[in-house]
Amino acid sequence: MIDLAYLDAGSGSLIVQAVVGGAAGVVVATKLYWRRLVARFRRQRTDQS
Repeated sequence: MIDLAYLDAGSGSLIVQAVVGGAAGVVVATKLYWRRLVARFRRQRTDQS
């Protein structure tokens, strides 16, 4: 069997940082778009004066 890739500690750390950063980005984007979506369907108060 031929091993074509070698992952040292630095490569593993880079992969972990990329996964964590990507997950954080998804959470922030979801939060922003969720607020926009909820605001669109939220009932607006009517002025009854």
